[in-house]
Amino acid sequence: MDLEGARALVTGGSSGIGLAVVQKLRATGASVAVIDRHIDVHGASRSADLSVECDITDEAAVVDAVGRAHDALGGLTVAVLNAGVGGFGALIDLEAAEWDRVVGTNLRGTFLCLRQVAKAMVEGGRGGSIVAVTSISGFLADRNMSHYSVSKAGVAELVRVAARELGPFGITVNAVAPGTTDTPMFASTAALPGYRARVAERTALGGVGTPDGVAEAIVSVLAMQWVTGQIVAADGGVSLWSPIDPVET
Repeated sequence: MDLEGARALVTGGSSGIGLAVVQKLRATGASVAVIDRHIDVHGASRSADLSVECDITDEAAVVDAVGRAHDALGGLTVAVLNAGVGGFGALIDLEAAEWDRVVGTNLRGTFLCLRQVAKAMVEGGRGGSIVAVTSISGFLADRNMSHYSVSKAGVAELVRVAARELGPFGITVNAVAPGTTDTPMFASTAALPGYRARVAERTALGGVGTPDGVAEAIVSVLAMQWVTGQIVAADGGVSLWSPIDPVET
């Protein structure tokens, strides 16, 4: 897909990876609408053509926000479903309310946004490209992150099913799975002694990912015309690390 002149919606576009995506899309010549719980945290309203405050767990609010973006941009041809939250807690101590908060935002919220964006694209009749942001935690077994991992695994499967259903309408649906990325969500790991250094050491390319690096992957996948239903890891190779590698010391 040629992104110049595209009409794009980015959820969670006020900070981190989402904001980096907005800036890259604008640089390609796309018009961009942002949906976020907290607008203008890092100047999102100045980076986008439209900014709408919206909690993606609220179905009515999502329907309204996507409708406003569609009307303001004159249609939707691109969507990046990036909004999400983190969580941490041992399974046996995890409160149901905390499970619902994380799964409700990351999986239910992504479903609601995907459904509305897909409706707009199908009705528009011009095809489209959708990328959801999942996580390598969706296919790794990270302790104390059961609700987060399950939510992201669900997003990956949602993408695969959506790709089959929407393909006949000329709409591609893919996902990008970041690894450890230097975003506001990652900042909470500062409380874990040595965590960042361990991640950097085990990442094939070294270091911790940046929002710009992940955004580059997202925009590249958006432009692919003959790829759908795929999950691309943008993690610098950290998910390649294996504890049973015979060379590991």
